[in-house]
Amino acid sequence: MHLVSDKSMCEQLCSQRENEFQHTPIDHEVAFYESICSGDIDAVKSLATPLCSKGYGVLSKNPLQNLKYHFTISVAMITRFCVNGGMTSEEAYSLSDAFIIKADECKEEKQVHELHKEMIVSFTDCMKKVKNSKVYSKPIVQTIDYVNGHLHQRIMIAEIADHLSLSVSYLSRLFKTETDMTLSEYINIKKVEAATDMLQFTNYSNLEISTLLCFSSQSYFIKIFRKYVGMTPKNYKKKSRFPEWKNLDQKTPV
Repeated sequence: MHLVSDKSMCEQLCSQRENEFQHTPIDHEVAFYESICSGDIDAVKSLATPLCSKGYGVLSKNPLQNLKYHFTISVAMITRFCVNGGMTSEEAYSLSDAFIIKADECKEEKQVHELHKEMIVSFTDCMKKVKNSKVYSKPIVQTIDYVNGHLHQRIMIAEIADHLSLSVSYLSRLFKTETDMTLSEYINIKKVEAATDMLQFTNYSNLEISTLLCFSSQSYFIKIFRKYVGMTPKNYKKKSRFPEWKNLDQKTPV
């Protein structure tokens, strides 16, 4: 039995007992999270409860701050369930961060409640897409996460295999079987996608981009870029840059 020594904590526990307060049953919470993971919006709506309704504890005496605390907890739990359900951690945590930032900017309780509904629907929609798309095994999802998180580093297949405690041959074979491309091809494609963003939205030169994305050389970067995009980085930049960036190019040589 643990003794609560902090006076405020003790008073809070006593108050909850006096008011016969009970937290939401864990099985209801799990059912709610699993309905999001299944992409079942109807089940989600039937199981969802408004923030700080019956069954929610008090985390702050400030009503707005209390809502924000519970919102953050809700996002964190949903994010972890979705990652476990097949959403890539990069997508899940990016979505989570975006909603937490939005919640922090809310000035009224109503805004937090509306954002909570939006957050639940967004995660459910994302999970529906995950379930309807090709389902990858856990090692492949982890491999995709690893690649997306290391695009600005030299990615070695042996390092990924070691990270997952798998042999290189097994990982390579599994990746090819499930994605219809080699792991090396996937790495190059993701690096080229990152390069297209840099060419559109930054003023980096080909050399700088090839260095930032850890291509072995500028010439190799241009070769791989042309293979997957169908044109050189220089031509892609001319074709794709927005007018304001083109104007900037005239002032700053690349």
